[in-house]
Amino acid sequence: MRPPPAGREDGRRRRAAGAMAESKADWMGALPAALRSYPLSNLAIPGSHDSFSYWVDEKSPVGPDQATAIKRLARISLVKKIMKKWSVTQNLTFKEQLEGGIRYFDLRVSSKPGETGQEIYFIHGLFGIKVWDGLMEINAFLEQHPKEVIFLDFNHFYAMDDSHHYFLINRIHSAFGSKLCSVECVEYVTLKYMWERKHQVLIFYHYPLCQEYPFLWPGNKMPAPWANTTNVHKLLQFLETTLEERSRYGTFHVSQAILTPRVKTIARHLIRGLKNTLVHRNLPMILNWVKAQKPGVMGVNIITSDFVELVDFAATVIALNDLLLEEDESATKS
Repeated sequence: MRPPPAGREDGRRRRAAGAMAESKADWMGALPAALRSYPLSNLAIPGSHDSFSYWVDEKSPVGPDQATAIKRLARISLVKKIMKKWSVTQNLTFKEQLEGGIRYFDLRVSSKPGETGQEIYFIHGLFGIKVWDGLMEINAFLEQHPKEVIFLDFNHFYAMDDSHHYFLINRIHSAFGSKLCSVECVEYVTLKYMWERKHQVLIFYHYPLCQEYPFLWPGNKMPAPWANTTNVHKLLQFLETTLEERSRYGTFHVSQAILTPRVKTIARHLIRGLKNTLVHRNLPMILNWVKAQKPGVMGVNIITSDFVELVDFAATVIALNDLLLEEDESATKS
């Protein structure tokens, strides 16, 4: 389980979570009737990058997603403290993100080398909470908010053989049961479709075993092009280009509005960490890009960000759906 965060930081986090959550916990259920028949692939949906990284364990081994040289260096305790500053990309728990309107979750998972059994953990440089604990937290929210729909994108797996995958898949099924939406033509999947069937969860699983389970959507149905840059101008150009190249039909689409530190970025700003080095100063420009977007067949769908509570990210993305209503009104008048 996740240990409680420390005093002052916890207070800041709770205030941010409270402000973000205002009236967004049920935003899908509150959408106008006209939008409930739109494919979810055509709606604007806020998501988080490395969604689980609000807590990582400095005392655990360095994850198998890291290079051997990093693993050696991490024997020095200070190195793990620095790693934490660059591994954490969110401040809010799953529950707090959900209450704040986030509906897409970017998930990377791993077994823990040397541990007996097949337990699976979230991972981003350092190990996070058990996946099962995260799934339980998410399901508790869904029980209380039956019209909200979420996307869980399991896109990176480390130190996992097929037996680990079977274990994880069974955990997913145990957690959500009949809430899971089976693979279907993407354009059929609307809020109305989900509500009629009492489905609330779409699982995307980037591993061949997905073909054995009707409730696991293949990873190619959730493309998430990655700019891999520290330059905000290059990022925004990349987001524009990949939107232009987006498939018109048959997939969802993730616009990763995130900046990625290079080794030299980390070396220059060791103590400052990701949030203070890249995120704070560039978020306003990224948010302005978001405000200029439109959802729809060739528009944005899912948009992800680091530290989703730092600006009014979720509300800004959700508000884009009003543009679909304006289009409908214009079409009706003409």
